[in-house]
Amino acid sequence: METLVDNLTNNMSPEHSSPDFKLTRNVAGRLVFIARDNKVSEGVYPVRAYPITAPNEGLSIIGDDGHELAWIASTTHLTDEIRSLIEQELAKREFMPEILSILHVSSFATPSTWLVETNRGETELILKAEDHIRRLTHNRLLIADSHGIHFIVRDIEQLSIPSRKLLDRFL
Repeated sequence: METLVDNLTNNMSPEHSSPDFKLTRNVAGRLVFIARDNKVSEGVYPVRAYPITAPNEGLSIIGDDGHELAWIASTTHLTDEIRSLIEQELAKREFMPEILSILHVSSFATPSTWLVETNRGETELILKAEDHIRRLTHNRLLIADSHGIHFIVRDIEQLSIPSRKLLDRFL
């Protein structure tokens, strides 16, 4: 499916009608960046500057050589079609399950195995050390398991009381 995506702007206000570049998908489904001077870069990908704290603020379009091709200050001014295309591409790269509930912890000493309910289903994670739990804000945590997968707790206060009690043993 080859869809031309217009009006993706590089630090332009939404009232501008002329895009700085275009994005399209090639036959293989990879993103193709077309600059204003018609220079084409295949295999580009979006990267969020602040994926956890400000996912809609600051986004780079990166070329396959690792260099930034464009900067988007905010995704709120993008059309639904463009935002959808970028979100689809980001979903392929970003994998951060959200912990909704802590069901069981094997031990209060590390390493320990946790049985958790996430937004992607029930799973086990192995917490190698207590310092693999990082506080992002007062109520938000990032937990890295032994396989390098990062789990997020968006709001500790939204967890059940038994889940908070288990978590408190590690904080």
